[in-house]
Amino acid sequence: MQALAEIDTAQWVDTCSLEDIVPDTAACAWVNEQQVAIVRFGEDAVYAISNFDPFSRAFVLSRGIVGDKQGVPKIASPLYKQSFNLQTGQCLDDPSVGIPTYPVRVHRGRVQVLL
Repeated sequence: MQALAEIDTAQWVDTCSLEDIVPDTAACAWVNEQQVAIVRFGEDAVYAISNFDPFSRAFVLSRGIVGDKQGVPKIASPLYKQSFNLQTGQCLDDPSVGIPTYPVRVHRGRVQVLL
């Protein structure tokens, strides 16, 4: 795990404008040779997760259904419908499975990801 001071000085990768992503949807971005799903939850919350669905073995999570499960922000795979916690990457249907999550921020209206 990176120390907070390291994250503050690390290079953030600009992906898109926040306005490019409709609330409660996601978009795929190519960041440092990796597919990342940028998820806009509601108006202001933004999450960055791997776009790879470990159940279907396809890069499809950015096409998933955004919502919440008992207050936990999640995205459901568009193929087999497994849901992933947007904060931790843990599968809500099978706790033994998880996906990577990445630091994300909105800076001057632009979504930036740190890998």
